[in-house]
Amino acid sequence: MEGIVVEGQLRSNVGKKSTKAVRSEEMVPCVLYGGGENIHFQAPVTAFKKLIYTPYFNVAELQIDGKSYKAFVKDTQFHPVSDKLLHLDFQQLIPGQLVVTDLPITLHGLAVGVKAGGKLLQKVRKVRVKALPEKLLSEIKVDVSHLEVGKSVRVRDIVSDGLQVMMSPAVPLASVEITRALRAAAAAAAAAANAKPGKGKKK
Repeated sequence: MEGIVVEGQLRSNVGKKSTKAVRSEEMVPCVLYGGGENIHFQAPVTAFKKLIYTPYFNVAELQIDGKSYKAFVKDTQFHPVSDKLLHLDFQQLIPGQLVVTDLPITLHGLAVGVKAGGKLLQKVRKVRVKALPEKLLSEIKVDVSHLEVGKSVRVRDIVSDGLQVMMSPAVPLASVEITRALRAAAAAAAAAANAKPGKGKKK
């Protein structure tokens, strides 16, 4: 997984007045945690597009005043009305040090239950995991091609080396549910099978 490069500058003043000035210049105030001393910096709002507006988990390569840090977005703050990006928290990735974060689930394959007329519903979009930095993935791929109508794929079915999934194993990730049309067809078929031949006819 390649890091997305973000070039930023250290902030010496982190007061409200300074923060307001930073935002007025189309910059975003940020904080980097996890490496001992917290690092306050700023970077152009356009630099975060690939990190924020994506369904995937990405690692940032933060280049701040000549120093480089690998990190991921821990928290975001948006304006409640304009939805403008106001603030970002990053957590530094340190080799050999476990981190906890949320990774997206993506479903792959055409379920046999869907072929039979069922509807595939994804119940969970992200799962919380604990892992070493080198084991983190942009997405966790889950195969659903084997799912029949009424069946589910669950957290315990996730196959990914080096990830400790911090959710109940029984939680369903996706299910193939019966549709109204399929239920009606099944009911009609059952009614036809149970009907007695010649019933109501006079001899």
